[in-house]
Amino acid sequence: MWKEILYVGIGGGMGSILRFLTSKIMAHYARAYFLFLGTFAANVIGCFLIGIFTGWMLANQPDNQSFRLLFIVGFCGGYTTFSAFAFENLRLLELGQWWLFFGYTLLSIALGISAVWVGMKIIN
Repeated sequence: MWKEILYVGIGGGMGSILRFLTSKIMAHYARAYFLFLGTFAANVIGCFLIGIFTGWMLANQPDNQSFRLLFIVGFCGGYTTFSAFAFENLRLLELGQWWLFFGYTLLSIALGISAVWVGMKIIN
């Protein structure tokens, strides 16, 4: 169990550092009203990376839990949770679970935005 936690922690730390750098780089080049581009870039890059990591693992070492924990769960999770969200939605589409896909996507976005608003209202 501790070894698994260590893999996720190391990967998550690396992903978080890269997320910070991505945001800094994008903020350097973007105008003030485009500051969301750091998040946008991290989400797209994270989705691409989770696809690369998952595809490689499934093709070469499908039972390699250390790789999965370090790069897919840890690194991609630290870089952006949107990559996991996108991957889960892709799996729902592949399985033909259209209603679950739409429900999960719409509820995640609507409830996520609502939860941020409620959280801010509680504090203010």
